[in-house]
Amino acid sequence: MSATSQQQQRLIVSVSPHIRSEVSVSRIMWTVSISLLPALVMGIYFFGPRALAITALCIVSCVGFEYLMNKALDKPQTISDGSAFLTGLLLGMNLPASIWSVNPFLLHLPVLGSLFAIVITKALFGGLGFNIFNPALIGRAFLLVSWPRAMTIWIKPSAAFLGMDAQTTATPLGILKEEGAGKLMEVFGSKGSMYLQMFIGHRAGSIGEASVIALLIGGLYLLAKKYITWHIPISFLGTVAIVTWIFGGKDPETGKLLLFAGDPVLHLMSGGLMLGAFFMATDYVTGPSLRSAQILFGIGCGLITCLIRLIGGFPEGVMFAILLMNCFAPLLDRYMKTRPFGTRKEARA
Repeated sequence: MSATSQQQQRLIVSVSPHIRSEVSVSRIMWTVSISLLPALVMGIYFFGPRALAITALCIVSCVGFEYLMNKALDKPQTISDGSAFLTGLLLGMNLPASIWSVNPFLLHLPVLGSLFAIVITKALFGGLGFNIFNPALIGRAFLLVSWPRAMTIWIKPSAAFLGMDAQTTATPLGILKEEGAGKLMEVFGSKGSMYLQMFIGHRAGSIGEASVIALLIGGLYLLAKKYITWHIPISFLGTVAIVTWIFGGKDPETGKLLLFAGDPVLHLMSGGLMLGAFFMATDYVTGPSLRSAQILFGIGCGLITCLIRLIGGFPEGVMFAILLMNCFAPLLDRYMKTRPFGTRKEARA
């Protein structure tokens, strides 16, 4: 066979990806947004029209900043892919409804959070697929450290829904941190009543984190559609449950640690754990892609969350846990990658 014929029959392999599917970035983003609708509806139900207004303002701001940055950087418009819409939706659901209720002049905060999420965290890093941190969580973190009082005032959901004057209260984690489990029983009456109200969403908190059942519906929908896998959510939630069960109990009289006396159900249904585990820790861009790395990522998120909740100064730690683990996602993928069978490790020079 001549050299020419051999060259013509040579197998040419193109660059990845080699497996194609109908799933696109746009479809994934809009599907995740749809899966968040039950939690948003419950947030509007319990916190009133103010919750819808704040979330809508975040969405409009994020889409607007995405459009302006693409124009300024002379890039193709990407607002139709739904990523900016999803960032605004997540940011709005992570904000307290009290931003409007306590002081109507604080409505510039959702706009500033959106600016920080889209411009600083996403666009200046190169756009979708290049950002290191979750944009919505960075936007919330920016607002929390800049306006801590406005971001930590919570209103009673029943008062908001009935159109009454907003009555401030504390979240279940805030009560547990400051006044102990006994005060929680005074507020909710019994453990059964507390679990039920937290499961439905009748408790103080951010707009989208209140209703556990609504978040579970959305999370299970994403699992059924195979847009996310169980590795991060289950390892995240499981770590929180185990650690808080072992180290979450305290003697009501002395305040000393009681091993294996914590309430894991309370911690699982409190704060933004469900929202973070299913919808933000599973972000394709800022999380690891290998399954083994995802499990370690979820365990890390759970450990940091428990560390902040049980020992730290903040009652909640989900946001900080995910952002800190975002830093390690590339390293986890790099060092958890399996070596192809038959290859040898290169010797160092």
